[in-house]
Amino acid sequence: MYYKISNGSVTLNGNTILEDINFYIKDNDKIGIVGRNGSGKTTLLKAITGEIELEDGYSDLKIESVGSYKLGYVKQQIEDNLNVTMLDFIKDAYTEILNTEEKLKRIEDLMSKEYAEKEINKYNSLLSYYEFIGGYTYKKEYETAIKKFGFSEEDKNKSLSEFSGGELTKISLIKLLLSKPDLLILDEPTNHLDITTIEWLEEYLKNYSKNIIIVSHDRMFLDNICNVIYDIEYGTLKRYSGNYTYFVKKKEEDYLKQVKDYEMQQSEIKRLQMIADRFRYKPSKAKSAMSKLKQIERMVKIDKPVKSNTKTFKVNFNPKVDSYKEVLKVKNLSIGYDKVLSQMSFNVERGDKLGIIGMNGIGKSTLLKTIVGINKPLGGKYVYGDRVNIGYFSQNLDNLNSDNTIYEEIDKEFPSMTPNEIRNLLGSFEFGGDDVFKKISDLSGGEKVRVSLAKILNNKPNVLILDEPTNHLDIISKDTIEKLLIDFKGTVIMVSHDRYLIKNVCDKLLVFNESSVDYYNYGYEEYLRGNNQNKVKDNNIVNIKSEGNISYRGKSDTKKNRKKIENEIEKLENRVRLLNDELLKEEIYMDINKYAQIQKEIEKLNEEIETKMEEWLGY
Repeated sequence: MYYKISNGSVTLNGNTILEDINFYIKDNDKIGIVGRNGSGKTTLLKAITGEIELEDGYSDLKIESVGSYKLGYVKQQIEDNLNVTMLDFIKDAYTEILNTEEKLKRIEDLMSKEYAEKEINKYNSLLSYYEFIGGYTYKKEYETAIKKFGFSEEDKNKSLSEFSGGELTKISLIKLLLSKPDLLILDEPTNHLDITTIEWLEEYLKNYSKNIIIVSHDRMFLDNICNVIYDIEYGTLKRYSGNYTYFVKKKEEDYLKQVKDYEMQQSEIKRLQMIADRFRYKPSKAKSAMSKLKQIERMVKIDKPVKSNTKTFKVNFNPKVDSYKEVLKVKNLSIGYDKVLSQMSFNVERGDKLGIIGMNGIGKSTLLKTIVGINKPLGGKYVYGDRVNIGYFSQNLDNLNSDNTIYEEIDKEFPSMTPNEIRNLLGSFEFGGDDVFKKISDLSGGEKVRVSLAKILNNKPNVLILDEPTNHLDIISKDTIEKLLIDFKGTVIMVSHDRYLIKNVCDKLLVFNESSVDYYNYGYEEYLRGNNQNKVKDNNIVNIKSEGNISYRGKSDTKKNRKKIENEIEKLENRVRLLNDELLKEEIYMDINKYAQIQKEIEKLNEEIETKMEEWLGY
C-alpha cells in the first residue's frame, strides 16, 4: 500500500497541535511514532484514521493513496454491545471465514438430500477458498491469542461487561490483530501487558506481513519491530529510516552536524561582511566589496538548530546512611490474599539491583506490598538488615492525597522545610510558579509520578522498592529514571514490564512463572540467552521452587549425569508442549474422551518431570 499526507496541520480549540505534517507509509513499513507527552502522537493517529480533520499547513493540504486498504485501530473504549461474550466478540474478526462456513454448511445440507454435480463443483471450489483464507487454522489462532494475553478458558464465555477497562483494551487488541488489516494502528499496545505477553506480541508483529503504525514509549518494543521512526517535536514530523536505537543516534548526529554547518556559515557571513564594510567606500575596492554582499545574499541560509526538548526533572541525591551488607532475607515466604499466589526464598544484599518480572496476576506487586508491610504474609518470613531505610513507590500512587495541592503534599510530609526549600525541591521535579498550587486530583499521570518521587526521594532512602515506576512517563522521563537508578548508591527492588529499564538497571532477576518463582544471579540479557536452567550464585546452583524450598550444591564430578537428566527433562517438557497444542484442536476439545485422555497423559508426564527434577537436585 501507499499513503501520503503533504502539508497538513491539526488545530483543536484554536490551538495548533501539529503544523507541518508530511508523512508517508509504503509497503513493508513498520512505523514507530515517538515524542514527548502532549506532542501530538495520538492526534496524528486520529488524523490518519479520519477521526480528526486535517487542514492546510504551510501550503495546500494533499492526501494521496494507491488502491483501497483495510485500516484497523483500537479505540480507548469498546463501542460494541457489552452483553456479547468475549469469544463471540473476537470471532467477529473472522467474518469472511464464518460466512464461508455457513455457505459450506448450506451446500452440505443440499448434497445430503440429493446428488447434484453443480453443487459438488461449487462446494469444492468454496472449500479451496476456505482453506486459502485460513479456515482450517483460525480456531487455533484465536485460542492461542486468548491464552497468550492471559485469559482463561472460563473467560471466553464471560460477557464483555464483566471485564475491567484494561482487560477490554486487551480484548479489543486481540480482535484487531486477528482481523489482519492492511494498516494496523496501535496506540500504546504494551499498556496492561506483562513481559511474557509483550514478547509474544512483539514476535507476532515482527512477522506481520502488512503495514503497522505504533505509538509507544516502550523503547525495546520499538527497537525490535520498527524499521521507520517518525519523531514529533515542536509541532513537526521528521522521518528516520531505521529502528529506535538508530533514530536516537542519527538525531543527535544530525543536530551536531547542523550546529557545525550553521556556525561555519555564520563565520563565513561575518568574514564577508567585514570585507564589504571595510572596502565599500574605497573606489578601487568598492566593486569587490559589493560582490561579497551579493555572495551573502545568494547563500541558502542555514537555520540555527533548535536543541531537542529534553527537559526533565533533575535529581541528585544519595542515601542519608548506608545499610549493612545484608538488606533483606526472604525464607519460604507465602504471599496472597484469600489464597497463596506464590512462595519463594531469596536474599538481597547492599548494592543489588533486583528486577522482578513475570506474568500478571501471580504476585509481583503483592510481594512488594508484603515486604513493605502493607499485606501480611500467609506463611514463611522476611527480615530486613540493620540501618535499612525504605522508599516505596506504588504504581497506584498511594502516597498522594488527591485533595492536597502539590505544595501542600510536600509541606505536610516535610513540615521542617522552609517555603524556599519546598520551592527548590518542586522546581527540580519541573513544578514552578503557580503550578505548585495545582491540586493532585487535577494532575496528569506523569505529573503525579513526579510528585510521588519527590516525596520518596527527599527522605533519602537507601533501599528503593518500586512498583512500575515508569508508568505514565514519556521516553525522556524514562531515560531520567533509568539514569537515576543506575547512579543510585543504594539497593533497588523493582517490578517493571519495561524491559529496556530492567536490562539497563538490574543485575539480578526474580522471575514469576505459573508454578515457580526463580532467582537469577544475572541480568536480563543473559536471562534471554536461555541460561535459565541453572541459577548460578557464587559458583553454586540455586533452585527455588514454588513451594519455597531452596537447595544449594557446589560443583562436582557428576556434571555428565546432571546433563543427561536435563536432556530427559527437556524431552518430557517438549512432549507436554505438543500435547497442549493438541488440546487446542477442534477435533480434540470437541471430543470429551480424547480430551480427557490427553489431559491424563499430560498429568503423567508432569509427574515424571517432577521425579526427574528431584533426581537432578540430588546431584
